[in-house]
Parts: sequence; structure tokens; C-alpha cells
Amino acid sequence: MASRLLLSFLLFLLISIATSSPPLLSNLKEKQTHLHFFFHDIVSGRNATAVPVTKPAAGAHPQSFFGMIAVMDDPLTDGPDRNSTLLGRAQGLYAATDQEEASLLMTMNLAFTAGKYNGSVLSVLGRNQPLHPVREMPIVGGSGLFRFARGYALARTHWFDLTTGDATVEYNVHVIHY
Repeated sequence: MASRLLLSFLLFLLISIATSSPPLLSNLKEKQTHLHFFFHDIVSGRNATAVPVTKPAAGAHPQSFFGMIAVMDDPLTDGPDRNSTLLGRAQGLYAATDQEEASLLMTMNLAFTAGKYNGSVLSVLGRNQPLHPVREMPIVGGSGLFRFARGYALARTHWFDLTTGDATVEYNVHVIHY
């Protein structure tokens, strides 16, 4: 009898929890945030911030770099000068995934280390065609002040050195979060 009563109580509790609205988002207000910063991808020299871990595939189209994968820990700054105020780091990897033209699969965390968003992260996963004037990549999540984030990042090459492969890219990020 006691076990039947306990089972009935547990079943009632489980049904109550399953049918109630999620308390996590019910009291939170959705926010929209615009972020503007510069991404510095340095692949040359002793202080490289992006390191290739594979070379392009043998016989790959010369403009595609197909098969190349690089790991990055690139600084994010408030201005185009690499010595401007450090806002955080772009940490992740990019892989050349198109056999015909330069096109990268970007998977990176934008980890902020300064200001209001210190300790917060935005996650980006998408296609980046670096030779196009503007690229759009999705924001697929976040943490800290960017919990439940979704949105997009627009990337524009600010500076690119054909000899070294080093680049500075301007980012405008629009994100909705709680």
C-alpha cells in the first residue's frame, strides 16, 4: 500500500513538472546586442595566432587551399590596429572546404575578456568565403551574458597581406539573447 502511494505521488510529481512552463526563460527578457570589433588572423612569423595543422590536398585548385585546416587563437580588438584595446579572442578552427574557390568552414568561440561581456562567449559555425566583400555567418549559441544566443556575424576584410596570409577582418555581430 505504501509503495503504491509513493508511486502515485512520484507519477503526479513527474506529470506536474513535465506540464509546467520552463522557469528558466519565463522571467527573462529577450535582448538584442550589436557588437563591432576587429579580428586579427596572423599566420606568419614567430607570434602567429593561427597555425595550419594540415596542408592543402595534393592537386588542389591553387585558389581553394582545399583540405587545409588551421587552429586559431586570434585577438579581437576595438579598432583595426592590432595594438588597440583587446576585447577577447577568437578561438577555434577553420578548414578549407571548397575544391574550386577559397571557402572556409569556421567553427569558433568569440571569448570576450574585457568590459561588460567579460567571461561571455558567442559560438559561430558557418561558411566564410574570404575573397567575397561581405560574409555572413550564423551565431549558433553562447554562454554568460549570451545564453541562448542566436544571430549573425558580418565579416569584411579590412586588410590582407597576399605574401604572408595575415589579415585583419572587421566584424559586425547582431545577436539576440536573454
